[in-house]
Amino acid sequence: MSKPIITVRLIRCDELPQLLGLYHHLNPINAPLPANDVLQSIWDAILHDPRLYYIVADVDNQLVATCNLTIVPNLTRGARSYGIIENVVTHPDYRRLGLGTQVLHYALTLAWQKQCYKVMLLSGSKREETLHFYEKAGFKRGVKTGFVALPPEEL
Repeated sequence: MSKPIITVRLIRCDELPQLLGLYHHLNPINAPLPANDVLQSIWDAILHDPRLYYIVADVDNQLVATCNLTIVPNLTRGARSYGIIENVVTHPDYRRLGLGTQVLHYALTLAWQKQCYKVMLLSGSKREETLHFYEKAGFKRGVKTGFVALPPEEL
């Protein structure tokens, strides 16, 4: 039996269906997606935005982990940008193999190459195991306090 080929890289334009499938493991109960033409238009805009990065772990041509990084221009800290990581998910069959950590490290490396002075990540999880995962990946708890505002219809 051959060893699987694991690659951590930026997503390719034709991998949207696999990404959306992976997102089912992030939030199984989610709002319905827009019509395919609208969805494709959003995807095209994402792919052409130089500040948006979708990082994936690919095992034998199957996407099994992902996160996305947004680089935000900034006028403080010597006009250095900052990064925001969102939508971190690993397929349940591939958890505890280090793939989530690898996509996060890829995102952090990108952010540091882009001269970001910090990268932020919010987690809705209260599970100590999940929070420890982020700490092991290089994030520090308690440095700042996070707040989230939601539109009135989502409260």
